[in-house]
Amino acid sequence: MASYGVLRGALTACAALVLLVLGAAVPASAHATLRGSNPADGTVLQRAPRELTLTFSESVGLLTDSFRVYDPRNHRLRTGEADHAPGRSDTARLGLPARLGKGTYTVAWRVVSADSHPVSGALTFSVGERTATPVTAVPDRTENPTTTGLYNIARYLAYLAVALLLGTAAFAVYCRPPSRGQLRPLLLVGAWTLLGTTLALLLLRGPYEEGTSPSNAFSTLVHTLTTRPGELLLLRLLLLLIAAAGALTLRHWRRRVPRRAALAAAVPLSVALALTWSAAEHASAGIQVPLALVSNTLHLLATAVWLGGLAALLLCLRRAKDTEALPPRVVTRFSRVALTSVVVLVVTGTYQSWRGLGSWQALTGTSYGRILLAKLAAVTLLLLAAAWSRVWTASLARPVAAAPVRVLEGAGAPAVPPAAEPVSPSLTLTYLRRSVLAEAAVGVVVLVLTTLLTSTLPGRAAEEATAAGAGTDTVGIPSALVTTIPFDTGSPGGRGQVQITLDPGRVGPNSVQAVVYGPDGGLASVPELRLTLTLPSRDIGPLDTKVTNRGGYWAANTFSVPMPGTWTMKATVRVSELDQVTVERSVRVGR
Repeated sequence: MASYGVLRGALTACAALVLLVLGAAVPASAHATLRGSNPADGTVLQRAPRELTLTFSESVGLLTDSFRVYDPRNHRLRTGEADHAPGRSDTARLGLPARLGKGTYTVAWRVVSADSHPVSGALTFSVGERTATPVTAVPDRTENPTTTGLYNIARYLAYLAVALLLGTAAFAVYCRPPSRGQLRPLLLVGAWTLLGTTLALLLLRGPYEEGTSPSNAFSTLVHTLTTRPGELLLLRLLLLLIAAAGALTLRHWRRRVPRRAALAAAVPLSVALALTWSAAEHASAGIQVPLALVSNTLHLLATAVWLGGLAALLLCLRRAKDTEALPPRVVTRFSRVALTSVVVLVVTGTYQSWRGLGSWQALTGTSYGRILLAKLAAVTLLLLAAAWSRVWTASLARPVAAAPVRVLEGAGAPAVPPAAEPVSPSLTLTYLRRSVLAEAAVGVVVLVLTTLLTSTLPGRAAEEATAAGAGTDTVGIPSALVTTIPFDTGSPGGRGQVQITLDPGRVGPNSVQAVVYGPDGGLASVPELRLTLTLPSRDIGPLDTKVTNRGGYWAANTFSVPMPGTWTMKATVRVSELDQVTVERSVRVGR
């Protein structure tokens, strides 16, 4: 029992640590990606545009202040209200002032993708000529760390709570333990936690979308209730209140509800509750939405029945001293329902993996794919633990017979029991407790990784965005050489990319401008940036561009490229006092 206590303590500590670390450290990931804009990012136009349009990979929702346009002097322009292009929910448009002077304009934008996650970023376009623009003076609209941390923690706890609530209820109705009252604490913890997290998500939804402080929760609540994520959270809250009212009524009448009647009421309520997640996440956008909604809902329900049922079984095993307190039929029934859940999880998980990845390359080439690999490894461990639990379940269900004694020949030879002597029920219960505890521990990790997948850009969308970006070109407009180099220091928040503009991008005098973007695609400020060019074929360089900080963005008025060729551009980015990284990319410079 000492080892059981150690494992239980480790499970609780690990679950709390994983939730806190992931909830506080994982930024809000953008699920809709910008496919293109008109004017395109970084272009120089001969005439001022009258309208700005942004096209995304999926439909997007607009906020009260989705677009901010700044002139070459970094003064915000007065613009009309943004709306969608006719018949295009994936395209947002914004009317621009009639007269725009020469220079570079900065556009900061923030919208909400179809799967409820905010998307933010920035782009620039120039009229007549490029000018140095203090882009970092644009207010940071990417995210508020406190709001994002609290929102993510509430999301993780909500997933755990719904698994605990639905799984425990399914265990009580289907497996029918002798004393259902001992499961009441689990039901209450799951219900109250889910109620609290739903209210928290409803209040934090507005600040999460806007990237503002949690203090703005009540001021944005009215707008939140008019959006699809807000409506789904409100529906979730209503379903919980209906379930609570039904439970209190039955308890007041003190009537024992027939099993079939309980299932008839619980199944549609559970499906509706699961849909409040499915309709607000990856399944609600992309390809095959109706099928994806069904698959995601079944996946969540199967996960809840299995993992929540494990918690209920673990509680029953902890309090059971022998097979009279916990009859073998209870364990065997849960074993059957757990096996059914596994089959559903395998089928729906395979479909969702295909839908989210899009290609085998995305399995290792995207964050979504790598997290999915980690989840598959955890699921494999979970299945092994479940198989071990089924071994002890079968042993518990098998009646214990008196072991025959074989007498060896010879005087005084001792009696030796056979090698396959059955294990006693009490010892079997002890082993079953430990295997179920291990299964539950791995199950928590699987649930956390599942939640993390819902806040990560799917591999299919990432590859589509990359392909769209690679194919963007502006015909007939003299353009500079624009190079984007991703970087990753390996520290939290140390990912991003540097966009470097070499103008005109030919041999001779050039101007250099560099803008650093953070992990969410928004503008970021770094304490140090160094850019060099090397021509390996002629053994020239490295040539230091000597870019300097111009109030947040980096630039050099004059940098001379001596000859054409394929140059290696290196960027050394320092994001903190201790974290820096050097990345490179080949660029072709013509005459």
